[in-house]
Amino acid sequence: MLNLAITLLVIALIAGVLGFGGIAGSFMGAAKILFVVFLVLAILSFVSGGMRRGQI
Repeated sequence: MLNLAITLLVIALIAGVLGFGGIAGSFMGAAKILFVVFLVLAILSFVSGGMRRGQI
């Protein structure tokens, strides 16, 4: 999922450089949403893994 977010970010940057403002904005929005989802899932994974081991 992080790879997809980074890919969308790169596409948005390239589109922004080439002057496609609307497309760049939509890709940037999608990249932000996927990055936040990735962070939430990563935090949940770390917390649940720590709970299983009895560290939390």
